Amino acid sequence: LSRSKYRPAAILADAGRGDWVLCQITSNPYADSLAVELDGEAFSSGGLQRISYARPGKLFTANESLLAGIAGQLLPAMHVEIVEQVIHLLRENENR
Repeated sequence: LSRSKYRPAAILADAGRGDWVLCQITSNPYADSLAVELDGEAFSSGGLQRISYARPGKLFTANESLLAGIAGQLLPAMHVEIVEQVIHLLRENENR
């Protein structure tokens, strides 16, 4: 991981013991119907250099030691929207 590119992610939840549940953020929505658009208005402070998309189907956990910094603070409503899309995805697939 030491030679990996830095990639933005939305922090969704504290998983305990210094681990965090994260959602991938990309500049391409990849025709993902659940992708949440993040423009300059999505942040209460800071932000990303271009319109980006949180992809609720691309979740991962990471230890805080791997987090390089904070690009911005999402508005609470945007955080809720991403979490709701994750829940929607999980419920949509619960009978599979």
